[in-house]
Formats: sequence, structure tokens, C-alpha cells
Amino acid sequence: MKTTTMIGPLLQGFFVEHLLAHKHVSPQTVSSYRDTFRMLLQFVRDRTHTEPSSLRVAALDAPTILSFLDHLEFARHNSARSRNVRLAAIRSFFRWVALCDPELAGLATRILAIPTKRTDRRLVQSLSRAEVDAVLAAPDRSQWRGRRDHALLLTLYNTGARVSEITALQQAQVQFGSSSVINLKGKGRKERSIPLWSNTAQILKAWFHELEGTHTSIAFPSYRGRQLSRNGVDYILQQAISRASSHCPSLTGKQISPHVVRHTTAAHLLQAGIDISIIALWLGHESIETTHIYIDADLATKERALEKLAPTDATSLRFKPADSVLAFLQQL
Repeated sequence: MKTTTMIGPLLQGFFVEHLLAHKHVSPQTVSSYRDTFRMLLQFVRDRTHTEPSSLRVAALDAPTILSFLDHLEFARHNSARSRNVRLAAIRSFFRWVALCDPELAGLATRILAIPTKRTDRRLVQSLSRAEVDAVLAAPDRSQWRGRRDHALLLTLYNTGARVSEITALQQAQVQFGSSSVINLKGKGRKERSIPLWSNTAQILKAWFHELEGTHTSIAFPSYRGRQLSRNGVDYILQQAISRASSHCPSLTGKQISPHVVRHTTAAHLLQAGIDISIIALWLGHESIETTHIYIDADLATKERALEKLAPTDATSLRFKPADSVLAFLQQL
């Protein structure tokens, strides 16, 4: 195994050539991988007092990577799921390293053998219709910012869009007509069209008319006309929840993120009797298996299935062995 190869040129090739030129990954993937290696290199620098520009690939061996993953969990208090995300980025890099330099294949193989941690699969959280109505009614629509926030939250709930899809949304992606639709581009560059309620279409049409004098193409710009950040959307939602909690006490104490609104859209579609394959298309899921989490979380759907399986007035029959051998075994 080579011990003189520097990490810098390989990292640069990985991001510029492999991720951007070859795979053409999304900006979100680049940001996630960038943060992973920023934390990894800082961790190694603190332990070895070696600057990243002088670091050799051999320093990133399996024990070092395992120590870094432990550091994420126990020092930074990251969840096992976050740990697995960081490990996925490191694995991707070392697959690239093995292709670039076969002499480093042994090092790469040992790192690729590091297993991911199994995580608990929690039921997804969603809001009730009353809670959604309270949140949507919270922004002060007598002000510019309140009208924007109301239009944003209503669109988020109507479409079940991801935060990245909402922040990057352009006005041209919304088509008004007898059947208004919004065209989203999600993960894997998959495009999908979502129908809009007439109320959502009217709110958006009025909001876009208000934006005509601002010379911005963004659907939900910041006060300065720039694209909102992920934290900006979360701030808008938390402000609405804080206002709505006084009228809807069930919101108090709940951890509600923009992604919970996405879960809520899916849960309400399921409760309305929409087929799960349609919900998968609505949300832009690559596999219908991903959408099954909403069936797991929806107790009402399970109760309806139970009612069809066994009527409440049915008498449960107990098994009675008809054979002497079975009768003997039953008595043991």
C-alpha cells in the first residue's frame, strides 16, 4: 500500500471530477459530503496535529475512521442515522480512491467493510387537520411577510414538497388554468406535477401578482429578494406554530419540522382513501416501499382493515383437537 499519496489531490478529484462531472450529483449531496470531510479532517488534525494539506491517505485507515464515527456519536451526540450518512460519504470516497490508485485498494477495502449501524424505525409523525388549519391561519396576512408565509405553508401542505423543492421553486413552475398544477423537480432529478386546490391556486396567483414589482423569479423570496434557506423555512414554520398554539393547544410541545408537514400531506391523502401508488408519485418517492411508512403510522387504516377481517359481533372459535395424539399434546 502506498504511504506517500496525499489526501488533497484525491479529495479534489473526488468532488470536482467524480461527483460533479461524472455523477452530476445534487448540491445537497455535495454539501453533505463536504461537511463530512470537513469534520473528518478536523478530527484527524486535532488528534495528529497534521494539517489537511499535509495529510496522507494512509492516515485515514479503518481504526481512524471508526474513531471518527465514535466521535460523532458520543462527542457530537449524533444519531446512528447521522453516523451512517457520514459513513456513506466516506465509503463513496474510498471507492473512488480504489479506482484511481489500485495500490490503495487494500486500505479502501478495509474501510468499505465498516458496517452501518442498525437504527430503530420510528413511526412518522403527522398533524391532524385541525392542527394544519391552525398553522395555516397563523401568519398575519395584513403584512407582506405574512402573506408570503401563508402562501408558502399552504403550498408546502398541498404538494407535500421537500424543503429544497420549495426554496428553489420558481414562479414559472406554477401553471394556472382550469386545472392548476405545480411542477417540482426532486431527488434524482425526477420531475412530477402536483395538482393545486383552487384555494391554493388563488393564493399563489395573488402572491405572484404582488411580486411583479420585485423583479424576482423565485416563488417565495426573502425580504431582500433572495432564495430562502432551509433554516429560513423552518423559522417561518416555528413562528406559525408558536402563534397557532394559543388556539390549538395540541401543538404545544410537539417537534414539528417542514418534513413533518410533508408526512402530514401523505397521511391525509392515505386517510382520504388515495391509493398508495398515487401517494408515492405525489411525494416523488423512487420506490413504493418508501411510502409504506405511512400505512404503518396510520392507525385508522389498520382499524378499518381489522373491521373487515373480523366483525365485532363474531364469535372466536377455539381449536379442539380431534385426534388422541393431538389431544395428548394439547394437555402437556
